[in-house]
Amino acid sequence: MSTLRFNLPTALTLSRIVLIPVFVIVVYQHPFLGVAVFGIASITDFLDGYFARRSGQITKFGIILDPLADKFLVISALVVLVDMARLSAWIAIVIIVREFFVTGLRVVALSKDIVIPAEMGGKLKTTTQIIAILCLILDISIFDIDLYDIGIIFIWTALVLSVISGVQYTVSFWRKMR
Repeated sequence: MSTLRFNLPTALTLSRIVLIPVFVIVVYQHPFLGVAVFGIASITDFLDGYFARRSGQITKFGIILDPLADKFLVISALVVLVDMARLSAWIAIVIIVREFFVTGLRVVALSKDIVIPAEMGGKLKTTTQIIAILCLILDISIFDIDLYDIGIIFIWTALVLSVISGVQYTVSFWRKMR
């Protein structure tokens, strides 16, 4: 596993970071475009990991940068939603604190050459966060289905999964650090 190598997975991860300011700039005036940018950025999260594993291009740089890019994207969206008054600040704060905490654990472990891989709880949390954010940004009804209400259900689910997966990562961290 190399430390730093520019490859397709790294390019996809970096593109996610580059799309964050684009998302923040457009989402207020053009929510549909904001959703498209956020959706594309979210898809790169799946693709970078897929290509890294499939091509054997997993790097320490990628292991650190990928979850940071994910956190930056989600945190940016949560801050935007709080600013748009579509999400309570305390929910965003709990999710953001968990993100920083788990990322910190992973970086400390990686500094000791211990990789704490993403667990199913974290993957489910990320998926529910993405769905919640997309629904909360749109804040419309489709076929009498209120996307805001769906988004609230998903953000609460993401909040619960954030806490649970945060505990899982903490336990995994302490077991591997012994």
